[in-house]
Amino acid sequence: MLYFFLSPHFSELGAEGLIGYFWKDVPLAASLLLAFVYILIPYLLGSVNTAIIVSGKFYHDDIRNYGSGNAGFTNIMRIYGKRAAIITFVGDFLKTVLAIMIGWCCFGYLTAYIAGFACFLGHIFPVYYRFRGGKGILCLTAMLFMLDWRIFLVLLAIFLLVVAMSKYISFGSVLCSVLFPLLFNRMNKALLALVPHMYLCQLIAIVIAVIVVVKHWGNLKRIFDGTESKFQFKKSKAAVDEAAPADPEPEAAEKKINYGALPGQNNGKKKKK
Repeated sequence: MLYFFLSPHFSELGAEGLIGYFWKDVPLAASLLLAFVYILIPYLLGSVNTAIIVSGKFYHDDIRNYGSGNAGFTNIMRIYGKRAAIITFVGDFLKTVLAIMIGWCCFGYLTAYIAGFACFLGHIFPVYYRFRGGKGILCLTAMLFMLDWRIFLVLLAIFLLVVAMSKYISFGSVLCSVLFPLLFNRMNKALLALVPHMYLCQLIAIVIAVIVVVKHWGNLKRIFDGTESKFQFKKSKAAVDEAAPADPEPEAAEKKINYGALPGQNNGKKKKK
């Protein structure tokens, strides 16, 4: 947690970053070049999707073919278990931390937020994987952990309470994402008035909330329909039983991917007559 170092609450260096603090009059050309540094590099970092890498390297498959079809922490936990989920958590968390530090080095708190947002977008729309990635919740968690521990702790408490009561991670994620811009505005009123361009951070928080709601719209519909899967930290016996190879599908449907399947259920072979 680098809030006390990064935040404009505590230092001019935190507000302006390394380059902004030591180089007060940055030429326009240099500013445009640095925009590639705190936008493009974080986006490319975000595009490195740990869940897809883990499923490919360790299980020789693509996590996007199973469960919800999402390349994120929750889906890989359901399909491959705790070991794969822990590796995914660490990888996605650290890439966001690195992206934010790169952004902060340019022009401080504002570019740290922009870099975190670029990493968030890269995770959801990864250029390396045909723009099919995760839903960005872990990247958002890392952003809050790095940039505002107060909002992080409040939303973490709300998330744990909601998930403990409902068993729906998607509902807890959406609720916390919607509360994020509201808490940002409430807890940073002084900064919004004093720090130049601070309103852009508020705008980023609003855009993130909208994207998270849109990405989870299917989950929300399934919750209201009563068909959404509830999260379990350990695999249930039913989930283990479902992991057995499925019956072969008709020839016309052989190439279709079943996004509700578990590993082995998309690989049925045609029986010989």
